Amino acid sequence: DELYSDDIVSVEAGDPPQGEREAHGIEAVRGKQEWWYDNHEVHAFAADGPFPHGEDRFAVIFELDVTFKPADQRFEMKEVAHYTVADGKIVKEEFFYSVT
Repeated sequence: DELYSDDIVSVEAGDPPQGEREAHGIEAVRGKQEWWYDNHEVHAFAADGPFPHGEDRFAVIFELDVTFKPADQRFEMKEVAHYTVADGKIVKEEFFYSVT
């Protein structure tokens, strides 16, 4: 509630198993986050940044070691999250990672 705009747009690099690449609105983003936490066991997590770009954008690099619980598949991933800010709230988040 403190960080995200009610009208936030969240964009994934690829089509996620739980739905569409784009989630529109705070409730859709909360649903996406809930699905992710329900379906993954986090073994390690690191964040580097933020890396500001002017007054309205920043990026963060995330490194994760997780298990996708439905398939019992453990993997490591690295992603760049790019955030756009307006009126003190995040209005857009875009995630960049390998989809192969």
